[in-house]
Amino acid sequence: MNNSIKQSKHIVDFSASYAIQISQLYHTAVQGIVHPRYPKLKLNVWSSAPRSAKFWQQQYKRNKAWVMLDNQQVIGFISLETHFKYRGYIDCLYVHPNYQHQGVASALYKHLQHWALQQQYPNLTVDASYLSKALFEKMGFIEQHTNYQQKRGQMFTSFYMKKILTT
Repeated sequence: MNNSIKQSKHIVDFSASYAIQISQLYHTAVQGIVHPRYPKLKLNVWSSAPRSAKFWQQQYKRNKAWVMLDNQQVIGFISLETHFKYRGYIDCLYVHPNYQHQGVASALYKHLQHWALQQQYPNLTVDASYLSKALFEKMGFIEQHTNYQQKRGQMFTSFYMKKILTT
């Protein structure tokens, strides 16, 4: 793990008991974004309120997910599609605002990549936001194309990126 991650922090597999904390973290992370490309109206469309625990429990029945804990508090999470044509797609990567820029996202990604290599996944893909694009580039992802999605009158831009794991 990154040297800036203290020993009290560790990564564990998702379990349903973390769903409420993940829901709150997701909403807090989105609402905590301060960036000119993400005005308040857009953030409210992205996450107007925490989703139900049941949503996250259902979401991670079909995906593989990990959480980073700091003294049993969820401070970040990442998930990966494991079935069908989306196998290897990184679905979510969120870090609580109080823990951003401390190596949490990098540690979560490296944990996911290690697991994917063990499973012999040929590649990983992600739709990176403006905010996460640099992290994925640093991890070796290459931009394939730009995506645009309209949701409730707001346009969301993402960058579809890919990393080859095997040669």
